[in-house]
Amino acid sequence: MHLNHLSLVNFKNCTESSFDFSNRVNCFLGNNGEGKTNLLDAIYYLSNCKSYFNSIDSQNVKFNEPFFVLQGRFELEDEKLEEIYCGVKIGQKKIVKKNKKQYKRLAEHVGLLPVVLITPYDSNLILDGSDIRRKFMDIIISQFDRAYLESLIHYNKVMAQRNALLKQFAESGNFQKDALEIWDVQLVEKGKTIHQKRKAFLEEFIPVFNQFYQDISNKSEEVGLSYSSLLNEDEFAVLLENNIVKDRRSTHTSVGIHKDDLEFTIAGYPLKKFGSQGQQKSFLIALKLAKFNYIKSKKGFSPILLLDDIFDKLDETRVNFLLGLISKGELGQTFITDTSLAKVPAILKKLNVDFKSFKITAGEAININMEEIV
Repeated sequence: MHLNHLSLVNFKNCTESSFDFSNRVNCFLGNNGEGKTNLLDAIYYLSNCKSYFNSIDSQNVKFNEPFFVLQGRFELEDEKLEEIYCGVKIGQKKIVKKNKKQYKRLAEHVGLLPVVLITPYDSNLILDGSDIRRKFMDIIISQFDRAYLESLIHYNKVMAQRNALLKQFAESGNFQKDALEIWDVQLVEKGKTIHQKRKAFLEEFIPVFNQFYQDISNKSEEVGLSYSSLLNEDEFAVLLENNIVKDRRSTHTSVGIHKDDLEFTIAGYPLKKFGSQGQQKSFLIALKLAKFNYIKSKKGFSPILLLDDIFDKLDETRVNFLLGLISKGELGQTFITDTSLAKVPAILKKLNVDFKSFKITAGEAININMEEIV
C-alpha cells in the first residue's frame, strides 16, 4: 500500500498544498516550525480520522479559518485505489468519506489504511501515565479486530454509567446494590473479553519487540515488556465485589481493564527511572517497528511509515539501522522529515533508493532541484 497523492486546505499552518509521492521514500525538508510534522500528521489523520498530536479537531483548523479539508489517494497491493476525504468545519460534525461515500461510523475506517509514526513525542509512552500505554495496545488490536473495538467502546460506556450511579448513590445517601449489579454484569463480560485479547496480542507482539531491540542495541542489554493487569490475579467479578466499599467512597470504578498497564524494564528495573536516554530511544523505536511488523504480518502488506525528525535525534548506530531497513525495502513507503535540505537526500541517493524531496516553508511545498543540492 502507498499514498499516491495528498492535498490539504487550511490544515494547521497550511493554507493549500498538494503532493504527488514516490512509492518508496518522500522527504519533507526545511527549518523547524515550517510545518513538516503537520504534513505527516495529515497522512496520519487520513488513516485514523484524527490527529496524532491534537485530538480536538477544531484546533487543527488553520487560525482564523472556518474549516479544513484533507484528501488522499491510496493504492493498495491489488492496484485498487481508495480515495479518502476528511473534512472538519468548526461547530459541525466531522465528515469522513471513502470513494465519495460518507462513513456512518468512523470505526468502520479503522485499520483500512494503516500507518506507523515514529516521533520524538513518543517519549510520552515511557514518561506519561498508563492511559497512553493502553491506547498504544488498543490502537493496534482495533485495526484487526472490530469486535475488540466494539467491546472497548461498550465497556467505556458501561463504566461511565456505573460511575454516574455511584455518584448518584453518594449524593442521595441511598445505595442500591441490585442496581449496580446490572452494570457489573456487562462490565465483567466486556472486560474479560478485552483482557483475553490484550494477553493474546502481547504473546505475539513481545517476541517481535525483543528481537528489534536486540538488533538496534547490538544485544547490549536485557529489556522487558510485560502486561500488568489485576485481571491476571483474580476474576473481574471478585475484584468488583472486593472493592465496592472503595468505589462507593470514591464514586469511581477502581478496578478493571481501564487500569491495565504495560511495564517497561531494563535489567529488571523501571526503564523510566533507570534507562539512559539512548536506551529509552532504542526501546521506543523497537516498540514502533514491532508495531509495524505486527501490522504487516496481519495485513499482508506494509503500512506507511512516518519518521518525524528522528535523524536529528538519534545517534549514528540507530540511524544506520533504520537506513538499512529502508535500503532493503523492508519498510515500504516511508516519509521522512529533516531540517537539512541535503543530508537525507544524499544518503538515499548513495543507497540508490528512489525518493522525492519537498522543501516546506510556512506549510507550503516549494519545488527544489535535488541535483543541485545532493
